[in-house]
Amino acid sequence: MAHPSHPPLQAASKAAQARRPLYSAEERIRRDASIWTFVQGLLAPIQFFIFLGSLGLVLRFLLTGNGLDIANQSVVVKTMALYTIMITGCIWEKAVYGRYLFAPAFFWEDVFSMLVLALHTGYLWAMATGALSGVPLMYLALAAYTAYVVNAGQFLLKLRAARLDHEASLQAGSASATDLGLAA
Repeated sequence: MAHPSHPPLQAASKAAQARRPLYSAEERIRRDASIWTFVQGLLAPIQFFIFLGSLGLVLRFLLTGNGLDIANQSVVVKTMALYTIMITGCIWEKAVYGRYLFAPAFFWEDVFSMLVLALHTGYLWAMATGALSGVPLMYLALAAYTAYVVNAGQFLLKLRAARLDHEASLQAGSASATDLGLAA
């Protein structure tokens, strides 16, 4: 019996065939077996909630002129969370792809992550040295946060691509089984 057509899955399958899947079978096994996959999945939303709180404090300072110290402290906490997720992300990438950074599947995300790190580190340097303070320092925080949001979006798109790749491979496996008369 023929299965009904699934246009979104067929489109995903064609897209997956047009590019290398995010994970080979071996990489998917390593990804699923790695504790660092769990760690990344835990740290990403924590960092995002820290970002939201800090963004609120930064904007509050820019709008009211109040709360510079707490805004600065929140950006420092956000930056520490970023460093933590970057270090553990490098370990994850090594466990899955065999290199700490710039694995082909995440090359552009890693490149943009360097900009995110540079902006956050620049913030720490400017704050510590007094090179910037007050409003200019908060604008630097906003630049760092804008880059972070773009980078987070890149990773979310990769997660979506991985899910679509997996669905397409399952559909292809089901179609092959059906073609061979193995599926019910």
